Amino acid sequence: MTWGPGLAAAVAACLPLAAAAQGVNDYPTAARAEYVMTCMATNGETPEMLERCSCAIDNIAAVLPHDRYVGAETVLRMRQTTGERAGMFRTGALPDAMIADLRRAEAEAEILCF
Repeated sequence: MTWGPGLAAAVAACLPLAAAAQGVNDYPTAARAEYVMTCMATNGETPEMLERCSCAIDNIAAVLPHDRYVGAETVLRMRQTTGERAGMFRTGALPDAMIADLRRAEAEAEILCF
């Protein structure tokens, strides 16, 4: 099979678009599914909530890169634990800023989706 110059050019033109889409969609499926399942458990397990919760994680992903999302989630989980080592997650400018970024993304998603 031989590619003509037109097809090769069309494929080459789509590559930057695919890379840009991957940059915005850097959340693994498991992370999105976990968010949606938790959201639905909190808000009701209905088809409407499936749509709204899916919308929410899509909007969070558009605002907050996955590594920053994971960091903020880690801080939130560590703040729920006891012990001296978890203390570094309870106070400080960096953990507070990480959580503030996540809260802003969640607030924007709630306005758009709920």
